Amino acid sequence: MNRFITLSVGVAAMAATASGCSSTGTTTSSTPTASTSAPTTATGSAAPSQSVATVKTASSPFGQILVDGSGRTLYLFKADTGTTSTCNGSCTQNWPPQTTTGTPNSSGVTASLVGTTTRSDSSTQVTYNGHPLYYFFKDTKPGETNGQGVNAFGASWYVVSPSGDAITSAPSASVTPSASSTGGGGGY
Repeated sequence: MNRFITLSVGVAAMAATASGCSSTGTTTSSTPTASTSAPTTATGSAAPSQSVATVKTASSPFGQILVDGSGRTLYLFKADTGTTSTCNGSCTQNWPPQTTTGTPNSSGVTASLVGTTTRSDSSTQVTYNGHPLYYFFKDTKPGETNGQGVNAFGASWYVVSPSGDAITSAPSASVTPSASSTGGGGGY
């Protein structure tokens, strides 16, 4: 009998611990920070962990762009109107919103342009210059910009400049990898 009670208490404790660590399905800005990890969603994407968001800038082939505290690229969605996000449901599986549990931090950006909006699921999404910010599920590490110019869910997605505007131009030739003059050419 004591063995059964001990086992039951142990299983209940493990279940409580696991439920305390589970994700609500929302994402945050500081994806991931030194103290958080990036859980994998059902679509296989690295979704940011829940914490206070950070918005900062980083160099990219498109020039200076907005990134989170870990250097993951942030995007805006051209279908959004003002601070209202139109990316909900299945859209958020591919384009997780940058959410926050408090006032977002900023570094190297215009702090007055950083804000928040309440999403339809009651989570708090980070905005910049009035645009809700998102990640792209195929950007699995800092510096990737695989979502740039993608047309999905009714409109295009773009990286964001420090002024808060969509960057719609092609990558700069000075940062784009070029074919080597030695080693066999070939192309694609």
